[in-house]
Amino acid sequence: MWNDDNAIYDDGEWITWTEINSHLDRLEFKARFPNLEVELVPMFQELLTLAQDYHGLTGRHLQVYGDLGELYGAITYGIKLHRNYAQGSDGKLGNHLVEVKTITPFKTNNTVSLNLERNFSKVLIVKIDEDFEVSGKLIDRKALPNKKGSKLRLDWDDFEEDTAIGERVDRP
Repeated sequence: MWNDDNAIYDDGEWITWTEINSHLDRLEFKARFPNLEVELVPMFQELLTLAQDYHGLTGRHLQVYGDLGELYGAITYGIKLHRNYAQGSDGKLGNHLVEVKTITPFKTNNTVSLNLERNFSKVLIVKIDEDFEVSGKLIDRKALPNKKGSKLRLDWDDFEEDTAIGERVDRP
């Protein structure tokens, strides 16, 4: 039953504190991530929770971390993802083609391998740690170390962190 302890009566309706807090969380989330794709957040969170729960139950990992990295990029940076298996890059951010590389929770080091022959002007490194907390670093291609050859190994610690989303972000 709604009353003054758990809701506000306004314009003929009860508005719960849960609804108010949810709205404030959404506004805060949008301020933190101005390019936020709100519709993708519940899917991202459910997939991340599923991966974490599966690992907790079986000790094994689902093969979803690349998709989680791409969803993270779409949510936090507004990357418009290409269709699956598109050649060259994973998505577009404005006029920039973006390559997304994901460090998985079971990886023993914090490096990713980048194919320099692919067509991209930015790379997003997404890290999902052993606690299933997710963070990302968006790097301009011109800021990458000069290297001869087609492969480049990037270490997470060599770049500044842009954003982080913990595993328990409330849904907007």
